[in-house]
Amino acid sequence: MKKVITKMLLVGLSWGVFSNFASAAFIYEQDVTNEVIFGSGNLNGGFTVDRQNGIELGLRAKLRFDETNSPQNIFNSDGAGSYQFDNVLPPSGFGFAPGSTSTAIWNFEWSVNSSFDGSGGMLSSYSYLLEIDFDPSAATNFLAFDPVNVSNADHALGNNSTANGAGLIDSVNYAALLDDYNLVQNSWNMEFFDDATYSFDARVAGTYDIRLSAYDQQGRELASSAIQVVNAAVPEPQTWLSFALAMFSLLWMRRRQA
Repeated sequence: MKKVITKMLLVGLSWGVFSNFASAAFIYEQDVTNEVIFGSGNLNGGFTVDRQNGIELGLRAKLRFDETNSPQNIFNSDGAGSYQFDNVLPPSGFGFAPGSTSTAIWNFEWSVNSSFDGSGGMLSSYSYLLEIDFDPSAATNFLAFDPVNVSNADHALGNNSTANGAGLIDSVNYAALLDDYNLVQNSWNMEFFDDATYSFDARVAGTYDIRLSAYDQQGRELASSAIQVVNAAVPEPQTWLSFALAMFSLLWMRRRQA
């Protein structure tokens, strides 16, 4: 996986400034068309989606490591494009390298359907830009590259009838297959990109922006989706209740004083 990712990073693109051909209108808590086709047991849903010009782009974050090291279909979405997970390391023994602190317990997952309604083209008809923020503060530090148009990758490929988990993975013939398919997906951890330039520590509380865009051959933006992942302690239900009660009491006191 690391070898594939490294090759992908070498094809990072420098994008000029173009007049937008599309204005993103995100819709939340969505299924992507037709299904989630990578791996097995990965359910559809929870995606922040933009559908324009025949193209559907979806992003979501998901719990990758629970206390038993098992992935879960838990998205911790606020229903408006933000996903929150604890800023802790997975159970011992998991991580890209022994003792690594860059393994988040969450993955971000992306989906590109270049003809979700039959009006678009094959994947090779467009260019794409994935931007991953590595600055935990309110500022951003984006690693940006085209995740689709690469020489080889372990992405899952399919079309609008591919069943759940049934995507084709063929890294050897991947580039040629982009002419034949309109759906590509993958699930990534921040650790895959961790290096001296783009460093990530799963223990550091922070907020990370992730954007995915599609462009025509003239560089005009056709569709774009974006999410925010909050890497910080998820409040327990009782914490939320206490907070709500405290806020209600404060408002009631202020009303009496008015």
